[in-house]
Amino acid sequence: MSNKEKVEELARAEEKALKGGGEKRINRQHAEGKLTARERLELLVDKGSFFELGMMAQHQCHDFGMEKKRPLGDGVITGYGRIEGRKIFVYIQDFTVMGGSVGFVHSDKICRTINMARESGVPVIGLLDSSGARIQEGSGAYSKIFYENVKASGVVPQISAVMGNCAGGGVYSPALTDFVFMVKDKSQMFITGPNVIKAVTGKDITMQELGGAKPHSTVSGVCDFVASDDEDCLKKIRELISFLPSNYKEQPPKVDTGDDPNRCAEDILDIIPERLKAAYDMHKVIKKIVDRGEFLEIKPKFAPNMITGLARLDGSTVGIVANQPAWLAGVIDCDASDKAGSFYRFCDAFNIPIITFVDVPGYLPGVEQEYKGIIRHGAKMLYGFCEATVPKLTCIIRKAYGGAFAAMGPKVMGADVIFAWPTAEVAVMGPEAAANILYRNELNEVEDKERFKEEKVNYYRKMFTSPFYGASNQRIDIIIRPAETRPQLIKALEMLKNKQQTMPDKKHGLMPV
Repeated sequence: MSNKEKVEELARAEEKALKGGGEKRINRQHAEGKLTARERLELLVDKGSFFELGMMAQHQCHDFGMEKKRPLGDGVITGYGRIEGRKIFVYIQDFTVMGGSVGFVHSDKICRTINMARESGVPVIGLLDSSGARIQEGSGAYSKIFYENVKASGVVPQISAVMGNCAGGGVYSPALTDFVFMVKDKSQMFITGPNVIKAVTGKDITMQELGGAKPHSTVSGVCDFVASDDEDCLKKIRELISFLPSNYKEQPPKVDTGDDPNRCAEDILDIIPERLKAAYDMHKVIKKIVDRGEFLEIKPKFAPNMITGLARLDGSTVGIVANQPAWLAGVIDCDASDKAGSFYRFCDAFNIPIITFVDVPGYLPGVEQEYKGIIRHGAKMLYGFCEATVPKLTCIIRKAYGGAFAAMGPKVMGADVIFAWPTAEVAVMGPEAAANILYRNELNEVEDKERFKEEKVNYYRKMFTSPFYGASNQRIDIIIRPAETRPQLIKALEMLKNKQQTMPDKKHGLMPV
């Protein structure tokens, strides 16, 4: 074979690899409302930036007739590219090639991609669409991927997008990454499928009911973002990457948002009802404060009594944790604790300052919560905040009661600056409950119990829950006008931008799990 013929052979091989499983299977993929792996790649990375590795890889299995079916690439595209000019590594399973099944060469390609991302200090993104483990090759292929996910954890951001099927042991890889995206009506994740559940329990359930985007974004909490279709999913991934640093040694990118750092929100106080127990939407408060009102919420429908997400202040990324008075009055329950505790730790791992907006009446009471382990789950949130060494700012909007306030970041838990609005109340418990305990005997003796209680409640509120009382004993650093919250937070972040905090020397802490 001449040199020219060898080059032509390469061109034919490349063309074959680029066609994936062929036209028939590509058409089937499109008929299901899904893009192909190559089409997803084109939308994810900047045009012309992708550098593919392992295109000619083939499985080495010669059992069960597999020697006759050895597609190039082995069902997964791997390599690196750029998103808005920033380097990322990516692996994309191709369902048109043997159903995207995971064998040892397929697994090796993914492991090498994660390993190279970790060693290069850049994010890694996995687009998953697989029928599962390739049974002809035996077990163990997935386990290698889990190992690489764990090694990369906290070193570089890891993002998974389940864009089709992800079942059995394969679900643990996305679960080990930092963020999970799913596509409405197209994605599914489960350990055991509907047929097995039917056989074992007798229960009929569809794939979407069992492991679709809806149950995982509202009940299980596995899914962080739900997209309407493939295009929306890939757009959302690009948006998320824009907030994140490339690795744990870098600061998040600063963006010129064009929003004045000294801008005040004169009407922000109008959001807060005069009646203390009335509900309001904390999202409205957040959007008045952050740059251009842009807030990328994470897990918006899971534990909606707790808000978590990313935003920018003066162009710099911040992580926001906030109580949501519009849902369960903003109380903290097991799921809310897991949600916030995990987010605290992510922000700390990647140098993202934490800002909490506090309006919390307490933990959710009830036998169900106690049995579910509110003590154990709540401890995760406390651990995450205390462990974090990034700048931590706390802004008390309204209620900050008892142990629930501890989870939201008081000074004794390591907050750097505590802000409070004049509307804030900081206390062990609400004034009504406190009056019932402190004046129990007197209440039993006086004739006009309602008037007596009202007087004592007002006294307790004025003397012991006021932000001025908190400022007098330095539990609160500064009482601010609500309209000035944005510039005040930005000034505090500027003050803390070179913060250095050394934790005690140890192998690692033991977070309650």
